[in-house]
Amino acid sequence: MPLVLMAALWVIQLFQYVTGMGLGQYGIFPRHPVGLRGVILSPFIHASQDLMHLINNSIPLFLSMSLILFFYRKIAWKSIFSIYFLTGFFVWLFGRSVLHIGASGVVYGLVSFIFWNGIFRRNIKSIVLALIITLLYSGMFLGILPNQPGISWESHLIGALVGVLVSYYYRNHLEHDEEKKLIAEDLPEDYFLDRDVFEKTKADRDSENQSGDWFSNRSW
Repeated sequence: MPLVLMAALWVIQLFQYVTGMGLGQYGIFPRHPVGLRGVILSPFIHASQDLMHLINNSIPLFLSMSLILFFYRKIAWKSIFSIYFLTGFFVWLFGRSVLHIGASGVVYGLVSFIFWNGIFRRNIKSIVLALIITLLYSGMFLGILPNQPGISWESHLIGALVGVLVSYYYRNHLEHDEEKKLIAEDLPEDYFLDRDVFEKTKADRDSENQSGDWFSNRSW
């Protein structure tokens, strides 16, 4: 599915380049009813004459989606769709009154989701994934700073916050490999033979049997 998404992004970009037709009007335009369509469409639209815009989004989008789909299978699609739609909706609600296009908000949401899973889940797998994503994309922090001309920093900031919220919401939806396994000490001591069977002498066992027979034959 990440490959299918990448193909769709590049086909749309190729269409814009070949036809010279910009699709920016289909982006998110905050607090305007027509701008709501951008909640769904804007992540597929990038600047028609700026190939680096798409390249910079394609690699982290592919990697973060792949990690989530592979390591968090139980919640992968629910998390991805939640980040996708909530990021777009809150940009429409709180963003500047300009057109917002590109998948960068979703990228920030997915990367934030992976990082905060390491904080909320605190198991080895989630922590390692958080460290990997931090090493690769720690520089993305600068993208949430305001007043950057030509950059929808609101999408970046809102996407990052949505990633935190989604990660927190699904923190207890553990994968099979994350579920706590019972250790031997927690299991009930149900043995086929008594634990002291080899420590008792024959005389001890005969004495216990006779005592048990005496009590069982008594009438009370």
